[in-house]
This record gives sequence, structure tokens and C-alpha cells, in this order.
Amino acid sequence: MCGIIGYIGKENPIDILINGLKNLEYRGYDSAGIALKNENEIEIIKSVGKIVNLEEKIKNQELISANIGIAHTRWATHGKPSVENAHPHRVGNITLVHNGIIENAEELREKLKKENVVFEGETDTETLTALINKYYKNDPIEAISNALKEVKGSYALGILFENSNDLYAVRKDSPLIIGIGEKENFIASDIAAIIDYTNKYILLEEGEIAKINKDKVEVTKDKKVVDKQIQVTKLERDAKDKCGYDHYMLKEIMEEPVVLEKTFEPYLDNLEKLPDLTKYEEIHIVACGSAMYAGMIGKTLLEEYANTKVEIDVASEYRYKNIIYDRKTLVILISQSGETADTIAAMRKAKEHKVDTLAIVNVKTSTIARDSDAQIFIEAGPEIAVATTKAYILQVGIMALLAYKTALTKDLVKEEHKVLEEAKKLPRMIKEVLDRREEYKKIAKEIYKSEDVFFIGRKIDYATSQEGSLKIKEISYIHSEAYQAGELKHGTISLIDDGIPVFAIITDDTIKDKTVSNIEEVKSRGAKTIIISNETWDNQKLQVVVPKISPYFQPILIVPTLQLIAYETAKLRGCDIDKPKNLAKSVTVE
Repeated sequence: MCGIIGYIGKENPIDILINGLKNLEYRGYDSAGIALKNENEIEIIKSVGKIVNLEEKIKNQELISANIGIAHTRWATHGKPSVENAHPHRVGNITLVHNGIIENAEELREKLKKENVVFEGETDTETLTALINKYYKNDPIEAISNALKEVKGSYALGILFENSNDLYAVRKDSPLIIGIGEKENFIASDIAAIIDYTNKYILLEEGEIAKINKDKVEVTKDKKVVDKQIQVTKLERDAKDKCGYDHYMLKEIMEEPVVLEKTFEPYLDNLEKLPDLTKYEEIHIVACGSAMYAGMIGKTLLEEYANTKVEIDVASEYRYKNIIYDRKTLVILISQSGETADTIAAMRKAKEHKVDTLAIVNVKTSTIARDSDAQIFIEAGPEIAVATTKAYILQVGIMALLAYKTALTKDLVKEEHKVLEEAKKLPRMIKEVLDRREEYKKIAKEIYKSEDVFFIGRKIDYATSQEGSLKIKEISYIHSEAYQAGELKHGTISLIDDGIPVFAIITDDTIKDKTVSNIEEVKSRGAKTIIISNETWDNQKLQVVVPKISPYFQPILIVPTLQLIAYETAKLRGCDIDKPKNLAKSVTVE
């Protein structure tokens, strides 16, 4: 969950590396550092905190003239955020940056200590640097290969060797690409880091080692040269700009109508382009975080309207469960980045059992996109803010279409054309919901001083509550929990005190009266209730009313209101909205 950029070419790399780090800061911002290399020496500069701290440090010192460099922004796993633990790390002849986790680092470290290696910090990366240095005998590729034979875990590495004027890269279970320029080349963990300089890149596959200079990229695996195809990204340079918005998160929320229309467009007039789920007796939905909550909505829709058996699991649990695949099963994997480590592991577990996998993913070049059996791509474009917004909406949208097609195939649908017509109107309806920011600001002012918030709902509204609660937690740092409304009386209601905000989501007519009873229960104990619904509620001071639409798509109108309430609340609390503390965008470690 860190960011890597490297450069070799005709330019001084400092500005390129700093610009790349700024574009990768959403991946980690506990510390950052760069290493510069020329024919005679390597210089390392590191700083704790955000990129601006490193930038100031660089401005205040005279640096070597160089044409090679690597840089890193860190989200701490092994070792606290500190200069000693920041990357790049140097041991002997080796300087490197690392994304991933070395699982047997302590074992390796103890062995190296017995060989008189002295460590300055606490990181698994420093251990890996020392291990490569141990094997370095003037052949960089041999040193990398021999060292990695002893390593368990995940890694994307950018490596400098003191006696070599080339840049080296290798990866396993963590993303890394090679950018191709004119008389210059790059490495990066994300295309966004280098899009200002090139739109051409090579995907580095697992176990491949790249030797890079300004004129050439040579990729080998098991000492054999691999022929690599140069690809061209459609990402535009201005896609990572805020476009006048105060935060990336707000920009990305406001993009939801456009990206939903783009994602739906291939399917609304031709549902046959979607996979046929009716040939499976059971579906497993596996994801993490917001993607799992999108999966919860999908599970509810598939069970309620398509009469389909669905299990849902957090990927970090699914991968370790003893799954009995005794029915014709499909595993649906949901991931924005396509590089979520636990979801990748769950996919591989399914494939080991020869179970079909379907990925709902945003990044088309990602590991999950490439290794799954079938894919549905959402068209979110880059999502820079750590807290997902538009990608979540699209994941829910695709799950809704899959549920609708499955119900249609099973002849369980009434008013077929009405559902699709509503789907076509959905982007415009989202825009109408987004344009009511004054309502969300009013609610934010009522809750931003609270330290506890609760969300309640039933059935699909409970799944939506989970995402609303997560957004409040992620970006405003208010403790928030979501509960099935009927569970309040089984313990949780003891936490309700005078003035505590309780959000109630009500969209399902069949059980709304039950949720209303729960609202009265918390009101009688002094709670400040906020109702988010598709109908108006008399005598309710704080409420948001969205248009009533097909139950397949109703959550897609509810969630933007929750996103904007969370955003406005975090803004009032003075939080770092795009880069919340302790979080990173792409969770590429377990």
C-alpha cells in the first residue's frame, strides 16, 4: 500500500520523482524519500509525513547531479513512520524501494544478524535490501533471483546497484509497470505517476526482472528474455486534476452521473453482454471494504428478485475458510483497483478448486482483471481520494444489472421495460440528488461535533447503512456503527444517549413500519434522528428525500446523499478528506 516511481534518462530526475510521488500520495503518506544516482555515488533524502515535507527538505540542500532515481511514499506496515523506516533503504551496494510485505522478514533478519549485518530500522524492506546485497557479486539479476528464492510474501521493487548504471525492477503480488519514453524510461506502481511524461507502458508480470536504461528495457524470467508488448493508456493527463473542486473526493462524487451512464451504456440495450448467472447453483461474492458492501446489495437483489442462492464473505476470511464447493459455483470478485491482496488470494483459492471467477473491476490492467475467468469493467476512471465514491456506485450498478438480468432470464420480472427505462434515467436523477448540497450541509452542522453516530436499516437498507457508516468513519473520524434496525433492542440501544445522531434508511415499503418503530425507540431515549428515504416524513425535522425508483437501483440514489453528508461533516471537522489518517487507497498487503 505504498507508491513507487523510478526514472532513468536524459533529465535530472528530482522534479519527475517529486511530481510522481504527489500523484501517488493517495497510496501512502506516512513518509517519503528519494534516491539519486550518478556514475560515482548514490544520495538518499527521506522525510516523515507528506510529500511536501520531503520537497522542503530537498529545496534546502544541494544534491548530486544525477540521471537515475527512485522514490517512494509509504503507508507503514513494518515499523512506525520514521526517517529510519522510510524508503529508499540502502545496505552495502544496494538501494531499493518496496511495496508489499515480506512475511518471513524476521526469520531472514535473524539469519543476517548472525552474519554481522547491522540494521538501522525495523522494516521488512531493509531486511530484503540486505539479503540482495548478500548475494550481489557484480551480477544484479543473479543477486535479485537468488535473494527472492528465500523470500515469502509480496513485493514490487525498484533497485539501484552501486556498480551499475541501470535501473532494475521485479514484482510478485504487487503492481508495477514500466513506462516507455523517448530517451527515458520509468517504473511506477500506478500509471498516474508517469502520465505527465508518457502514455506508453509495459506490464511487468510476476517473477519477471526488468533491466532498464534510457534506451532499452530488457525483461527476463528464469534467465530467458521475455518479449513484452508496449501498451497505451487512455488515461488523460488532466484526469488527475481537481478541476476546481476543493477535494478529489468531491470531484469524484460529482462525476457519478457521467461514469454511471458510461458504465451502463453497453448493457441497457443489450443485456446479453452480461454474463448468464442462471447456469450456477450458488454464487459467492468476495470483496473488502466498500466493495463488500456493494456485494451485500448485490446479494440482497439476487436473492430477493432472482431467487438465487448467494453467500458473501470478506476476502480476508474467505481465503482461509474451508469452502465446500459441492454445487455449480461462481465466485464474483469486486475490487476497484484489482490489486486488493486478500481478494487476489480468494480468486486463486477459487481457481485452485476449478471454480469459475467473475471480476467486477475498474483497472483493466490489474491482476484480478487479467487472472479472472470473466470480467465486467466499470468505467470509473481514476479515483484519487482514498475513500471510494464513484467506483462504489458503479459496483452497485453492475450488481443491480446482473440481478435484473438473472430475474429476467428466470421469467421472474414484471414490467420489463419500466426497469430499463428507469436505469436510463438514473444518471439524471443522481445529478438532481447531488445538486442539493445545502441539505447535506445542514445535516452535517447537526452532527459534526458528535463523537458517535449510528445507522440503522433493514434488508437492502441495512447494506446501504454499512456504506454510509463507513464513509463517516473514514473521512470524519467519528465513531460510527451500522446495525440491522431490529437488532437495536438486543444490546445496542444501551449506547443511545441524548443528542446522539441516528441515521435511519427507509426505502422498502414492505418493512418500513418496522423501521419506524425502531426510530421511535431511539427518539424516546433522546437520539437525534435523520431519515434518508424515498418518501416524505411528517414531523421529522432532519430528513433527505430522494426520488422513488425501482428497488434494483434505489440504493444508487441513497448513497450519494450519505457520501456528501460525510464529506461536509469531515470538512467542518477540518479533516484531511482525500487522505484520511492511517488509510491507503489500494490495499496490496494482507
